Amino acid sequence: MLSPKLSSFLSMISITCIFALGLLFPIIAQDFHEGEYFAGGGQRSLVKTLRPRELRSVGGRSSLENSELSKRSAELNGQSCKTLLGIESALNNNTHTFTFNVRSMGSLSLAWVGEEAGVLLVLTTFQVPMFMMRFGQSNLYRSEDYGKTFQDVTHLINHTFVQTEFGIAISPDHSGKVILTGDLSEIGASRLFRSQDFGLSFVPTDLPFEPLIQMLYNPGDCNALLTLSVTLDLWLSEDFGATWRKIHDSVCLVRWGPKHSIYFTTNSNGSCNEKGMLELRRTRDYGRSFHTIATRVYSFVLGGRFVFASIMTGMGTERMIHVSVDGGDVWNMAQLPTVNHEQFYSILAANQDMVFMHVDDPGDSGVGTIYVSDDRGAVFSKSLERHLYTTVGSDTDFTAVNSLRGVYMTSILTDEGTVETVITFDQGGKWQTLHRPQNSRCDIETATNRPDRCRLHIHASYSTTMKMNVPMLPLSQLNAIGLIMAHGSVGDPESVLSPDVYVSDDGGYSWLLALRGPHHYAILDSGGLLVAVQHTSLPVHQIKFSTDEGQCWHVYNFTSDPLYFSGMDSEPGARSMNVSLWGYRNDFSKWVVITVDFRKLLSRDCGEGDYVQWLAHSADPSGPSDGCVLGYKERFLRLRKDSVCWNGRDYIATKQPTPCPCTLDDYHCDFGYYRSENSSECVEQEELKGRPLEFCLNGTTEQLQSSGYRKIPGDRCVGGFQPDRKEIDLRKMCTSSALHPHSLTEDSSPNTALIVMAVIVILLMSAVAGVWLVKKYVCGGRFLVHRYSVMREHVKANGIEGVDDLDTHSMETGKSHYHDDSDQDLLE
Repeated sequence: MLSPKLSSFLSMISITCIFALGLLFPIIAQDFHEGEYFAGGGQRSLVKTLRPRELRSVGGRSSLENSELSKRSAELNGQSCKTLLGIESALNNNTHTFTFNVRSMGSLSLAWVGEEAGVLLVLTTFQVPMFMMRFGQSNLYRSEDYGKTFQDVTHLINHTFVQTEFGIAISPDHSGKVILTGDLSEIGASRLFRSQDFGLSFVPTDLPFEPLIQMLYNPGDCNALLTLSVTLDLWLSEDFGATWRKIHDSVCLVRWGPKHSIYFTTNSNGSCNEKGMLELRRTRDYGRSFHTIATRVYSFVLGGRFVFASIMTGMGTERMIHVSVDGGDVWNMAQLPTVNHEQFYSILAANQDMVFMHVDDPGDSGVGTIYVSDDRGAVFSKSLERHLYTTVGSDTDFTAVNSLRGVYMTSILTDEGTVETVITFDQGGKWQTLHRPQNSRCDIETATNRPDRCRLHIHASYSTTMKMNVPMLPLSQLNAIGLIMAHGSVGDPESVLSPDVYVSDDGGYSWLLALRGPHHYAILDSGGLLVAVQHTSLPVHQIKFSTDEGQCWHVYNFTSDPLYFSGMDSEPGARSMNVSLWGYRNDFSKWVVITVDFRKLLSRDCGEGDYVQWLAHSADPSGPSDGCVLGYKERFLRLRKDSVCWNGRDYIATKQPTPCPCTLDDYHCDFGYYRSENSSECVEQEELKGRPLEFCLNGTTEQLQSSGYRKIPGDRCVGGFQPDRKEIDLRKMCTSSALHPHSLTEDSSPNTALIVMAVIVILLMSAVAGVWLVKKYVCGGRFLVHRYSVMREHVKANGIEGVDDLDTHSMETGKSHYHDDSDQDLLE
């Protein structure tokens, strides 16, 4: 079971310094000499590598008018790369080295404090477990210049040992609040060190309990903190940890909700192991009163404006998803297949408009189906079949592309058993494979005998689970419009031991082979600068960088004393010009950070002439609907590829939206319909033909009369194609939730209603009151009578067994690890 170490509000990197020197495997390496430059490729040489210690991160210019439209990938076609002059002279005086005194079996955590403040905290920890206690030593360092120099400020925390799992807790409001949790094992106590001035000073506070998880900030008021104790008591502070009060006991999982609300699961018998027997409770007044909003809960999650809960149906191990859009006052059963202990649900992504939900297939197939919801989160339709989501590590390649709206990537398992990347540009409406980049090659045997495999495959979480040589997942940034950096391969992806780095400058429509072999990479200056360091077991001394979105690369020798490289880090937000390279030298005993400031290299500020207008989602310039995605076109001003200048911290990607007429592409297939491969037309699911499309919503049965199309949530198209769609209230009571077992019966009948009315009349001794109650509660749909949805009927009729696992995977900042034993574990 996953301990709910909820760290989604942190901006922090943790590094584990344990070296597996025997785990060598081949990778592709490249050597470049000072001042060399190269364009997407190069010759390969075989070396041996060691997976290094892991480094994980925490933590308008001019009018669009009079700008020409530009297709990004064509800007430098046919042009050779030119040498950038003055690289060494510009960067040598702006490269800074600092060595930390850290023991070889220690760990190091990084956290950026504030936004664009340049403050970086580094916590080094050395600990040794001994019997029932842990002994250790921690050192705290602080930088005010983006990691160029550090001061040892360990005295501010009185040289107290800080447990690695609690790390550095940074407030999400960028106000400079910092919390460190100290371990006073010698007296069996814990102590907080609290800072409200970006780590300049800390106030010690002894805790009246031993914490189990890190302090959780209320996103709406970072003076309010939550945490669980090792005895599963829920503790709350309203004054930034100065005082604490216990508000509940036997709490299994807790989350902050909107408007200072708190959601948590609890069990009256004190056990969190009896999943499916939990209660979901909510407080809106910081624990002074509570309301039970669901029973028989297996797990829950908050995403966008939705609350999802996995609920036992009372039929063996069967569970199903319930959703609420009002904070848990009213629930509806999601129109999804039920699952059992051999299967799971997984929420892949959620926003204010819709939800991507994975439903595992029966059996241990490692695949399932992605469904997309309506704006109520209750009615779902098929989006993608054979979606790869294995029980080995419970990882999926599902990736939200932050640099362009509506774009998601993931992997499917083909009928031939190969893994293949697919991408959607319209929020799950249609999916397609990636074409092979023109500057990449597919081996002759594959190209001749299996040409379908000569497609680009993007490596993500599944590849890392399979221990492939992929040091980084796909990377995109909100303010670096259209840019994606990722590891990929052309051909059979499972057989590729050393993926290359590919770059897309148009949100995934086209790709360029940028660097041979695996690399660590980062996006700086809102996409105006890309940097990369080779992933190898050998010491490194060079950093590669590109000022044209990955088409041409230059090399800078950042040190004359090579170091074993562990990872790179830069300030979150991709606006910085500084990148820090972390590693160690031959003695393996001291961490070294080398920070390179590229500001002097890109010394000229970008002007109006450095930008060109770019139409997003442009795939067919000759078509009138070119660029129309989710109902409108967007034109951006983007930096010319041949402009070597500084975007600056104030850079905003100026955009101009234009509405589009509605077409088939603006619609998901409706409940009971699906799109066949390579088709925009929605056809009725074979198993539902001839059945009335009915579903239960808010206690009443709704009949769907549809031509097969439902507008994509958030789509802004106007006019054009407007298919018929009606939801008719059949005025029949039904069970819209399975939350309260005492309110469920197998069927509704007139006799049942009469008995209920008679009892009401007898109890109230008033026919008038009885009529009023029947009208208000029965006809109003609040009296719950058990009824299967159409999809549930189909599932039961075909003997499909199921259960659920929920996952908020890319809901906030993305998830760093998964567990496959329960949906609660995947609700992180």
